[in-house]
Amino acid sequence: MTGHDGHGDGDAGRAVGRRSRALRIAGLALAGALVLGAGSAGWAYWHLNDNIKSVDIDNALGDNRPLKPVVTPSPSASAALPGEALNILVLGSDSRSGEENQRLGGGDSSGARSDTAMVVHLDAGRTSATAVSIPRDTLVTRPSCPRPAGGSTAVAHNSMFNDAYAVGGPACAVKTVESMTDVRMDHYIEIDFSGFAKLVDALGGVTVTTDEDIADDDSHLHLKAGTHHLDGTRALALARTRHGIGDGSDLGRIGLQQKLVKALLDQIAAQDLLTDPAKLYRVADAVTAGLTTDTGLDSLGELTRLGQSVQGLSASAVRTVTMPVVRAPSDPNRVVAEEPEARKLWESLR
Repeated sequence: MTGHDGHGDGDAGRAVGRRSRALRIAGLALAGALVLGAGSAGWAYWHLNDNIKSVDIDNALGDNRPLKPVVTPSPSASAALPGEALNILVLGSDSRSGEENQRLGGGDSSGARSDTAMVVHLDAGRTSATAVSIPRDTLVTRPSCPRPAGGSTAVAHNSMFNDAYAVGGPACAVKTVESMTDVRMDHYIEIDFSGFAKLVDALGGVTVTTDEDIADDDSHLHLKAGTHHLDGTRALALARTRHGIGDGSDLGRIGLQQKLVKALLDQIAAQDLLTDPAKLYRVADAVTAGLTTDTGLDSLGELTRLGQSVQGLSASAVRTVTMPVVRAPSDPNRVVAEEPEARKLWESLR
């Protein structure tokens, strides 16, 4: 089934906001790309920099990956900032590590899955962008992946997409996305439960309008249709809700997540963080504390540089879509990529 309004498929609208271009593109995690480092100095800078965790994706995966296209930089691009096309895998992790994540995740089980996944494509020159959501219930062929503790996983057919992260961590998530799309992921960004909730609280909450009543005992969220101001815990519950809306599928959850991202952008755009150093620091500390990146983005300077490179993007130049899917023949509760539509979408991002 291709995209339809109300189910999270298709064009979910264009995000807005001027100060946080990176968040608009990459969803929740990229907020740090512009918010970070905008005025932090001295010990604050080093504290924020030390918050960021990283994974060496390139070393883990080696050379057996899709080739990165070689393009001539635009003569109009600033030599001081990156301007080549980039593809970034952005994940929201449901990690239960740590007391705060266990509380917010509703359990104390070990391990984690990728609760939210987006492939973010920045065009050369950073004048336009596309963000593609991948439903976590998508059945894929998971390639053999290196395990964090050594060895490798076996190839798995008809495997849930989000299992890749569970069995092989960030490197396997990246390799699975590259295998299913044939698109090279240049960077990786992940934010966990606690990091997202703290970000919302640091911003003073977020105002969201829902089109229907939500009653989801699993996410512990019950809302009447209408406008609500949510704190971090309730905003996270909204991002995780799926059983209390629509047909209970992951496509409905994606629609809520896209709505939440836009509301969060509005909240950021409405605040002049650069004139409030204390609040800026709280926001930056919240983002970096829950952030994991690849080694190419594992410093405040690198994240800030990425954010600065996309400041010229206009709202009309950013498109948010969901990978076209149909119900899986083998399981009505799962989906598979709809072809040739999905292939054409990924080809447009190479």
